[in-house]
Amino acid sequence: MPRQTTFVKSGQLPTTWRVVDAEGKVLGRLATEVATALMGKHRPDYTPNVLCGDSIIVTNAAKIVLTGPKGHLKTLRRWSGYPGGLRVRTYDTLRAEDPALMVTEAIIRMLPRGRLGRRITRNLRVFVGATHEHQAQKPTTLNTKA
Repeated sequence: MPRQTTFVKSGQLPTTWRVVDAEGKVLGRLATEVATALMGKHRPDYTPNVLCGDSIIVTNAAKIVLTGPKGHLKTLRRWSGYPGGLRVRTYDTLRAEDPALMVTEAIIRMLPRGRLGRRITRNLRVFVGATHEHQAQKPTTLNTKA
């Protein structure tokens, strides 16, 4: 007799909060692990079309590491949609101006596009320093390999 696949419905899983310390971690490797936890792919009852991931708090975004010459070669490009509206910033300038944006964009671009991806994005909080204001949720630490 074949086993039935169980699909989770929206709102059935409790929200768990996790804290990730980004100090000394490589940006891409950290982003993949956080994106996986945000989507819920680490759970045995993962359902692709339902929000079943954790809420993630990333601290120490200013102390993230880029390997090799990516700091001055990699760029973040944003286009307003108008002629001449392209803004190009290198990761070195982005790290100096807003390191939380650099970490947030790396994680968000690994999430699915569409309504579910935008909903998953709301579960991500990135802080430049070591402190955050979500102590009331009693977050646990996310075990990262990097």
